Amino acid sequence: MENIYAAMLLHKAGKEITEASVTSVLTAVGITVDAVQVKALVASLSEVNIDEAIKAVPTMMAAVPAPAAGGETKAAAPVDEKKKAEEDKAKEDAALEGLGALFG
Repeated sequence: MENIYAAMLLHKAGKEITEASVTSVLTAVGITVDAVQVKALVASLSEVNIDEAIKAVPTMMAAVPAPAAGGETKAAAPVDEKKKAEEDKAKEDAALEGLGALFG
């Protein structure tokens, strides 16, 4: 995961994502670099438009709803929680599919 963070940081900074640059970022923060993983990541990202991939991934964090003013009953809460859990699962699945595109 750290490799992906390093690549995203380089992308945000407008730098080229190369094995050397990813390795430099990881080394700078004290992370042991696995050269095979870095090489695989750079190869996977070579044909990916990162900006488009980011736009395709829905927001992982849903807005936290404000608490209802005293009128909500406890019986309604489990239904809302179940619905919210299903929506969160659907968003997570969609996000994972989008991330899968990063790796070919």
